[in-house]
Amino acid sequence: MHKATRIRMMGFPIDLGADRRGVDMGPSALRIADIDKRLEALGYEVIDEGDIPIRNIEVSDIHDPRLKYLPEIAGMSTILASRVKAVLDDGDFPLVLGGDHSMSIGSLAGIGAHCKQHGKTLGVIWIDAHADMNTAETTPSGNIHGMPVAVALGHGHPTLTSLMGDFPKLDPSNLAIVGLRSIDAGERDLIRELGVAAYTMFDVDRLGMYHIASRVLEDMARRVDHLHISFDCDGVDPSIAPGVGTPVAGGLSFRETHLFMEMISEVDAFASLEVAEVNPILDERNKTAEFAADVVASSMGKRIL
Repeated sequence: MHKATRIRMMGFPIDLGADRRGVDMGPSALRIADIDKRLEALGYEVIDEGDIPIRNIEVSDIHDPRLKYLPEIAGMSTILASRVKAVLDDGDFPLVLGGDHSMSIGSLAGIGAHCKQHGKTLGVIWIDAHADMNTAETTPSGNIHGMPVAVALGHGHPTLTSLMGDFPKLDPSNLAIVGLRSIDAGERDLIRELGVAAYTMFDVDRLGMYHIASRVLEDMARRVDHLHISFDCDGVDPSIAPGVGTPVAGGLSFRETHLFMEMISEVDAFASLEVAEVNPILDERNKTAEFAADVVASSMGKRIL
């Protein structure tokens, strides 16, 4: 059981960071999949704090095509950051339901501010088909959901990097990205420049998930006091999780995903979690949200036996 026995769940139904609509319904889909009941069955007290209100795309304008909806995303990310920090300051476990992956700009800003205030070292495991390390200079699309890792590392527009304080929220040596198979040229350069631990699907095939998870988690256990998991459903193969905006074939299998999450649950420093990019419009009978809810349960201690 984690040190925090109370999980505070909040929805962040943002879809301004992506091109394809529908991820704003992700939090509802995860609730329909009974994510709260699955966690209560494990002995946690779960408080659903509802959704953070999002200014939707129909009433928002694009001012900069390299940073689409920047003011709106920055404003709402600030609200999310404050909420996440407050949950951690209370000693509870924040579970954030997205939303496109631009949500992590807010969640990581809040976690980073909490860690800075309390003298903790933040580590992040990013499970994703994409590196999400673009900036306005490297982005092929202008979509901010492709930028949150860069922002957390202090690279990007100052409006985003300075949320909750003008300091990098994450040290690149305390980041691991797993499941990569679609990386833009500028992201590849930044990964190499910063020396980020990045595991592609080639690495998963070659080394096996148990080996990668052991290596990553042992490293995190030595280095960090607060481990955050950012789980993008497109990290998983589309045959298992079809309801995502940017599916890439050849992703993590059902068991590889659960194995990693089951191992994460045993790490004492694991203290926050977010689920991104559930898109019910593109899904089959809520299959992706059902899978994601089950994966979350595995990360919080659910076992086969």
